[in-house]
Order: sequence, then C-alpha cells, then structure tokens
Amino acid sequence: MRAARKAVAAVAALALLASLAACTTGGPVAPNGGDGPAAGSWTVLTYSIADTDLEPFMMADLGEMGEVGSHDGLNLVALVDRSADYSTEPVLGQADWTGGKLLHVLPGGAEVMDDLGPVDTGDPAVLSSFITRGITAFPAEHYAVIISDHGASWPGVGGDESADGDPLSLAELNDAIGSGLSAAGVAKLDLLGFDACLMATYEVASTLAPRADRLLASQELEPGHGWNYTALEPAAQGATVDELGSALIQGFQSQAETEGDAAEITLSLVDLGKLPAVDAALAAFSNGLVERGSGIAPVVGRTLAGTLGFGRSPDPAEDSFMADLGILAGEIGQGDTAEADAAGTLVRAISSAVVDKVDGQSTAGATGLSIYFPPQKAYFADDYRALGTAGGWLDFLTSYYAAGGAIPGGEKARFTDSGAEISFGADGLSISATLDPAGLGNAASASLRYGLIEADGSVTYLGERPATVDAGGSGRVHGGYDLTQLTLGDGTDTTPAYAQFGDDTGAAASGPGSGSVTVDVPMAYYSPGDVAGETYQDVLLSLTLDGASGEIRNETYFAYDDKLGSYGELTADPTGIIVPERLNVQGDGTESWVGTSDYGLYADLPALHYAFARLPSGSRLRIDLTVTDFGGNSASVSGTATVP
Repeated sequence: MRAARKAVAAVAALALLASLAACTTGGPVAPNGGDGPAAGSWTVLTYSIADTDLEPFMMADLGEMGEVGSHDGLNLVALVDRSADYSTEPVLGQADWTGGKLLHVLPGGAEVMDDLGPVDTGDPAVLSSFITRGITAFPAEHYAVIISDHGASWPGVGGDESADGDPLSLAELNDAIGSGLSAAGVAKLDLLGFDACLMATYEVASTLAPRADRLLASQELEPGHGWNYTALEPAAQGATVDELGSALIQGFQSQAETEGDAAEITLSLVDLGKLPAVDAALAAFSNGLVERGSGIAPVVGRTLAGTLGFGRSPDPAEDSFMADLGILAGEIGQGDTAEADAAGTLVRAISSAVVDKVDGQSTAGATGLSIYFPPQKAYFADDYRALGTAGGWLDFLTSYYAAGGAIPGGEKARFTDSGAEISFGADGLSISATLDPAGLGNAASASLRYGLIEADGSVTYLGERPATVDAGGSGRVHGGYDLTQLTLGDGTDTTPAYAQFGDDTGAAASGPGSGSVTVDVPMAYYSPGDVAGETYQDVLLSLTLDGASGEIRNETYFAYDDKLGSYGELTADPTGIIVPERLNVQGDGTESWVGTSDYGLYADLPALHYAFARLPSGSRLRIDLTVTDFGGNSASVSGTATVP
C-alpha cells in the first residue's frame, strides 16, 4: 500500500515540478541592477512541513521572517504546507489556507509564487523541486535550506498528516537535497538547518556532509517556538556562513530565555568539511572498542548510563537513545587508559568540527553531536543497519551487544541480600543492599523505584530516581527517596503523576543538591469532544528543577509521534484534557501505564501548577532497588515500609 501511494505521489511531484518551472512571478532582489548575484548575497529556502500540530508555531516563524523580508542582498523563499486542523490565523497578509503555497517573503508580507494545493511534503521529489526552483529563481552567492517540523534524529524529519504521516527519511533527505542542487547547478549549500528536534547527530552530519558546508541543528528536543527567524537579518549585510549560523544560535537562545524554556536547549553549528576527520576518529575509536570486546564493555556500559542523553522517556518504546558522542568518548577514555588516545582524538575532532553551540542548564556540557546508543540489544532498531554511515559504529554496537549476551550466569547482576535495608531519617527514606562480588564489575546502572501498595496487592509506582553503587568496591548499593509525589493541578482538580528523575540530577536522591534536576513525566492528551480515545496522544512533560531549591525552572510538553518516533511541542486546546500516567504492576508482574484519574485536567498548559507533596502518614510503600549490568541483566531487591 505504501509503495502504491509513493508511486502516485511521484506523479504528483512531477506535475508540481512542471508547475514550479512554469511559474514566472517573484524575481530575485538583486542589489547590483540585476547583473547576477551580488557578492555576499544570500537566498534562504525554508521548507515548512506545517501540515502537523506544529502549524501554529511555524506560522509565528513566518511572521518573524516577514519582519526581515527579502531585500537587497537577501531573498527569503518558503514552501509552506498548512493543515486544516490546527490554525486558522492569517500570515504575511495571506488568509488561512490548506495545502501548500510557495511564498516569496517580503517585508511584512509575501508574494504567492504558486498555489500548490494538496502536497505531500514527505515526498523527496517535492523537496528536491523546491530547492531547484528557489535557487534558479533567486540566484545568490550563498544558499541556505532550513527544514522545519518534527525531528527524530537518524530516522529523519516530518510527518505530513494529510499524507498519512509521510516523513522524510535520512536517505530521502540526502537524495532530495543532492538532486535539487544538481538540477540547479550548485555543488552544495552553504548552510543546511533543521529547525526540528534531535537532528544534531553524527549519523545526520556524516550522511549529509557532501550536501552543505555547515549543519545547524539541535541535539535535544526543541521548544515549539523553534528558531528566531529575525536573526536572518545579518544575511542581508553579507554575513559569512559562520556569522549567520552564530546569529541564529544567539537568536534561538534569546527567544528561549524570553519564553522561559532555555534550560533544556541545544543548538550547534557543525563544519561538515571536517566530518571526514570525525569519521576517521570514530572508526579508530570504534575499532578499538571492538578489539577489546568484553574487556571494555563494562566501562562502556557504566559510562553510557551517566552520559548526557537526549529525547529520553520513562517508556523505552518512546526513548530516542541518543547520547552525547563527545562526552561518551571522553569519559570512556578516562575510564580506560588503553582507549585514551583514540578517545581523545575523537573528542578533539568533534570540538574542531563544532564551530559554535549553545546549551542550557539541563544540557550543560553538550558537545554538539550525539549518536545512537540503546543500552540493550532489545531496544535496538534494525532500521539503523540500513543507514550505512561511516565510522564503524554499527560494528561496535554489534560487538557490545554480543559481549552483553555472553556474560556468564555467575557474573550477572545479583544481590546477596534476601531483602533490602530500609530506614527513615530527616531527609526521608534510605535503602541499601549488597551486590554479589562476582557480578559487581559488570554493573552499569542502579535505580530506585517507589510506589503505593494498593488494596488488591498491586503497586502503583510514583516515580524513579538514580541510585549509586559504592565506588570503593564494597558492592553496596544505596538509594534515597524524600517521600514526596509529584502532583499537577488546574485550579479545580489535582492529580498525582509519575516522576522519573534523570541520571544527570544535581540533587542527591534523598535531599537537595546543586545544579539542575531533570524530571520526565508521562502523560496523555485528549482533544475536546474525544469520546473513545480517537485523538489520544502520548505526551512527555519535561521539567527542569533547581537542584538547590527544588524550584521548577522550565516545563515543556512534547507530543510523541509513534510513526516516526519523533517529538514536537504539544499544541493543546485549553478545553482538551491532559491525564498524567503512572505505572501499575500487578501481583503476577504485569506492567501497564494507566491514567491517574478518570477526569484528568484541563489542558490549559500555562495555567497548570506543579508541586512535590509529602505522602500522608500511614501510606504503605514498596521500594525496589535495581542494578542492571551492561548486558541488560537486572537484579532487584525490594522492601516495604509505612510512612511515619
């Protein structure tokens, strides 16, 4: 069925190309009297896949472009595919429309170059045609293409809802950009940007390196407002590609600070001309890891568990499993001296390639490029094998998972205690137990999960926090819980929620610390009038807390697209319903995520309030202390307690 739909889309794309080629409106703005591209001139082409729930944000982006507008030295061209469902606002002097329009953006308005009607922006032929048209109609010395929508890292971008959620895969992006440039007679872009989540990855950069001099993208989930397009103005002043990239980074940071969501941002400008050096360094690093096999795997597993990650979720089915490549390599090199030289070379190659970047309080230290690394083979997506990216990383992953699967039974994670030691103190509850020394060296991560024991014996878990394995080799595992639960309220109702504290928490598990604390909260959103879950969306609420005070510094709601595996900021109707979810475990071990109430909260997101409320005295708790080794083998020890 998909192949047939693609064949039809290809025919439509050919018709579109003919339409674009025939269009004669909207000539270039040339400051030199029309004698050809002026020195320092720019044409910026924006591919807005707005036939999604991000449409309202993208219309605001177009308004920002209109504040700059095409003028001497700069032409702004946008292909904008709008939805019938999410926004009816006029933009750039154009009344609301459904389908695609090709716009020449002018100061405060736009000239319609073509009304494309229904168009599948997930069809690579449409992107290719747009690039060719924009370049040939508006010749310049410098060219930029910015693709805006949901992003999913290496699986690609987009998800055109009027075309059955059709995305652009990484291979399709590569082919479309290459063919579009070739037809226009241009070797490569100066700047390729992704105003989308999770696209600053090694896989994206390595694949698309032949297509542009610079890549501008985010490692982390982006807030809905995305980039600040008024920052394109320096292009009209003859900015270099690095100057324009830095201006966009600064504009993004400034807007995020104004919007109050700067704590979790990332944006990096990557010199793709230096990717061959990164490829070579990653290959040497990966080969070393493969040669060391099971000898280095425990170090890798422990390092991965503490490495800054992006697009994380309490539900593994919705986790992107993207880890910061520079941090990962650097920490592995510090943990194993035999890998120090190769790791250092890779870290330096990444640092050299990343021209400029910004991070936030929760993403501090992000190096600019992430890489796919599921901690267990069970989470690995087979589609990754088809990427064919350089660097030997797939060989390493294969070797790593093989080493994990070969851990002898006697060396898997196992507790010597039959039960955990639980005590109460001023900071709440503490739990500890001892690992069997035979499996201690393979331990990768430890966590504490806590929940309420229900009348039927099942457990409704309230959250999860990192635990620690004693670095001195004693085998003791420690965790702490402050006896609070996260609650959300809309001014009328209050409901509890599940809170997963990140491994990068700046607060000790049993008390306040320093830095920042990230908390992920699984939720569901239902549009107004939903009676049978037909508009249900999985949602992740991402919170950033101040590590010292516990004050919430940042909150952003991200909707999950299970077709692409991508996130984008939730567009919620205030009269819709948002329902936090908690994990329920039955006596037979069956796990399910369930809504925390039958009524939910009104989805007026800015008006929702949050609190960590202490559990009532007498609450019956189950506490699970879990250690997982690098092979994914887990051991847990549990205890029960009553809140004093």
